[in-house]
Amino acid sequence: MSVRGQDPVASPQLAAQPLGEREQRWVLAVVLMGLMITAVDTTIVVLGLPVIMRDLHATLASVVWVIMVYLLVLTLLATQVGRLGDLYGRSRMYNLGFAIFTLGSVLCGLSQSAPELIGFRVLQAIGGALITANSGAIVADAVPGPKRGRAFGITSIGWNIGAILGILLGGILITYVSWRAVFYINLPIGVAALLLGYRWLPRRDRGQRQPLDPVGMVLLGAGLSAVLFGLTRMTGTGFTAAVGALVAVGLGFLAGFAAWEARHPSPLVSLDLFRHRVLSASILASFFQSLGGYAVLFLVIMFLQGVRGLSPFSASLLLVPGYLVGGAIGPWAGHLADRWGSRVPATVGLLVQVVGIAIYGSLTVGSPLWHVALASLINGLGSGAFYPANNSAVVVNAPPSAYGVANGLLRTFANVGMVSSFAVSLLVASMAIPRQAAFAIFLGVTQLGAQLGGDFVRGLHAALGTAIALILVAALLSILRGAEPARRASH
Repeated sequence: MSVRGQDPVASPQLAAQPLGEREQRWVLAVVLMGLMITAVDTTIVVLGLPVIMRDLHATLASVVWVIMVYLLVLTLLATQVGRLGDLYGRSRMYNLGFAIFTLGSVLCGLSQSAPELIGFRVLQAIGGALITANSGAIVADAVPGPKRGRAFGITSIGWNIGAILGILLGGILITYVSWRAVFYINLPIGVAALLLGYRWLPRRDRGQRQPLDPVGMVLLGAGLSAVLFGLTRMTGTGFTAAVGALVAVGLGFLAGFAAWEARHPSPLVSLDLFRHRVLSASILASFFQSLGGYAVLFLVIMFLQGVRGLSPFSASLLLVPGYLVGGAIGPWAGHLADRWGSRVPATVGLLVQVVGIAIYGSLTVGSPLWHVALASLINGLGSGAFYPANNSAVVVNAPPSAYGVANGLLRTFANVGMVSSFAVSLLVASMAIPRQAAFAIFLGVTQLGAQLGGDFVRGLHAALGTAIALILVAALLSILRGAEPARRASH
């Protein structure tokens, strides 16, 4: 909902009384399941792309959009569905998200063509947006302020467990069952989470009925779609007049979006939230961390598949140490944020992540594979410290009436960073090697020779250097966020 004209901190509306300890544990369990099911989907689908392309007779470019369209829809809907949670009940929207996500997963498994699969991925992403945009607000409602950092650390375990399960289950299902099973696996998880959600999530309606912002959503969607489609086309055709025009049109839509938001009484992106220093620095830190860090995952997988000749499953297994340590460190980092504020654990986490990426950046054609596992572990340690502390800073410092909007805004900026990072990683790779080869090694359907492998490694070093610079910007924003007000149980 709009907070235009209000102090983003001193909102006259009060949060509902937090739940008892037992109820809090069940709420955290349901939120953990939601993050787990969405994380399973991110890693398990990437592993299935080579088989999907062959089975559906799809082109390289169309299969890439199986990933891209999901991230794009998450980006467009994050603040809108967060606002719906503020207005009509967060738990109701969260449970609706489970239902839509599960239905979309089943339909993805039934798809008979690439366009069908991409269309059903849109439906799946709508459910994912309802889950992720409202999860932080549900935690903020249920858990008192001094314990929220640890609560976010606990729920972050769900993401890391889901990512690991996606890798392990993906390898088994794709090898011994079918790529369709990577979508069907969401059915039992989704049904169980839906039943638990209806049983344990508190049903609290809050706020006044405010208008949504469909014009803002269309402008943002058109702008991002045009820019991202232009970047993706550039990886396949190089820079042409048509690609330049497409990117220019997208930037024009984004400029129109900014102008519209400044005047709209209930904007998609509430600029008033950015008046608060901690909120604005935390949200922008998340953006730059995603923009720099998300591409690292894809670039390293492309290195392992294209240069070292590993299968998608074997390449993903080397990233498991990062997910394990990220899940383990999350509750501890959240606890530190509860005691001392989010600035130190979030900033230290980003600096540790820089060290991990720098190790990735020293990879050569002949580097031992334990080198990759070590970098993954250190990178996971840093991101595992950053996420719960930074997420806690956003909801702790937002007004209770706008928890959903603040969490949705956080997800919007993080998702813009992720989807842009995905496109840029392919673009960087296509500048170092033939463009079709960049798509092919991402999908794990080809291996580069010695000459192209060396060219790709040089491009990889340049891309990872850029990622380090972007995460250092995030660290600077994080340290400059300033001290947070004392966290009280009534917040």
